Amino acid sequence: MSGLIVVSFDIDGTLEIGEPPGVVPIVLIRTAKRLGYLVGSCSDRPLTYQQAVWERLGIAPDFMVLKHRLADVRRRFAAAAYYHIGDSDTDARYASAAGFRFLEADPVAHAAWVAELFGPSG
Repeated sequence: MSGLIVVSFDIDGTLEIGEPPGVVPIVLIRTAKRLGYLVGSCSDRPLTYQQAVWERLGIAPDFMVLKHRLADVRRRFAAAAYYHIGDSDTDARYASAAGFRFLEADPVAHAAWVAELFGPSG
């Protein structure tokens, strides 16, 4: 197993550019990429929509999947840790089923997991 960290982001209700907007700023995704994390999206939005989001942000994702395919990401990448950040019970259920640690995209939980993933200055 490698020291890689995989971070999957839901879009709507999670990212600041989602519909509705969430608590996760795009700068956090850029920080994760800079740290060498594998990042991508796991959403119930079609892959073409997800691709358009990444293109608009100017970020090259390492993966894009529909929510029910999150386990495919785990099979694709041998990593030390897998995280899925989302805002719903559905996100939590799919993350757990795929062997990802679910991180809730709400203001209180956000402060704790940002420090865990990015350090105290995250």
